Amino acid sequence: MISTLINFLTFSRIIIAMIIFALLAIKNYYLIALILFFIASLTDYFDGFLARKFSASSQIGEILDPLADKILIIFLFFGLALNLSSFLIGFAGSLIIAREIWISALRDFNARNNNVNATKVLYVAKIKTSIQLFTILIYLIGLASNKMLLIIFGDIFMIISVLVTLYTGYLYTINSLKN
Repeated sequence: MISTLINFLTFSRIIIAMIIFALLAIKNYYLIALILFFIASLTDYFDGFLARKFSASSQIGEILDPLADKILIIFLFFGLALNLSSFLIGFAGSLIIAREIWISALRDFNARNNNVNATKVLYVAKIKTSIQLFTILIYLIGLASNKMLLIIFGDIFMIISVLVTLYTGYLYTINSLKN
């Protein structure tokens, strides 16, 4: 029962990502998009909290949780790129997706070669996700409050996000090639 609730919370993040993307495409629904992003962030917190509290982790949950995070980030970066007509956000989002595909390939490679420790989640990768989510938050607050100066700060954090993202990809690659 509790694992079903946890998986529902995780899956809801994927649905919320699609809704936010649509809201960004329509424009003028920035406050609703910001609120939904906050709700998505809460689901991320609570699915992990509940899984730990009730020792209710599952294989599907372990796969779905990071996937839901990636889907949320990708949908929002592309929604923001379209909304703001930003080549920077679009290119950065593409680099982030390329890194995620590369890491997925490395994980598959390492699993086939009994080397799963090479691509275990690093602490810096958790920081990477936090920076990406913070970057999205800055953009959404800027749009919702009509403070375009925040968009510039969002661009700065987007560059930081890409650099940290590529760095973690580099670390996973080095770890995989070492073994």
